[in-house]
Amino acid sequence: MRRVPVVATLVVGIAIAAMIALGLWQLLVRLPEKEAYLAQLAANPARPPVAFPLAPDERLLFRRTFLDCMPPVRTARAGAGGAGFRIIATCANGAKVQLGTTRDPLATVAWGGGSVTGWVSHAPDSTPLIARLVGAATPQAMLLVADAPRAGLKANTRPDVGLVPNNHLAYGVQWFLFAGVAGIIYAVALRRRTVAAARPHG
Repeated sequence: MRRVPVVATLVVGIAIAAMIALGLWQLLVRLPEKEAYLAQLAANPARPPVAFPLAPDERLLFRRTFLDCMPPVRTARAGAGGAGFRIIATCANGAKVQLGTTRDPLATVAWGGGSVTGWVSHAPDSTPLIARLVGAATPQAMLLVADAPRAGLKANTRPDVGLVPNNHLAYGVQWFLFAGVAGIIYAVALRRRTVAAARPHG
């Protein structure tokens, strides 16, 4: 009977241990961090208004905010799901304001700027998924979602903290499942190896 392959067993054992460690990290570190962050975001709408942040600041999401959008102003369209399209203005200082929504894919808006109030949200992000996965993505820009539509547009949907994903429990469970599957596959491979070695050769 052949011995258990030491090198292969060591490699598989290290891989399984790494998967278990990643699962524990997701459950014991990342999950509590995300829950605390979501609790902060849920409390933000009731906090005092702040000046619109020109630099990305995730802590200010869903806060009430205000901005004086100075001209020149450029506008563009972005998808808004069932609402059709969002009209987003870019102010002279680079700040982005979601003026409202429209179902007209060819809609053009003439808005010269001015004072706007609303909520802090994320601007549309065209960063490729692969860049996010490898950590090459830049922080997502901030967006002021106007609380009252401008330029004859329809009202914006208020940003909802409930839409912020919290997948760390699922990630942790997935790593444990991967570890279990890897262990089962290797155990089956060893069993087959043992059975094959025990067969008479003639």
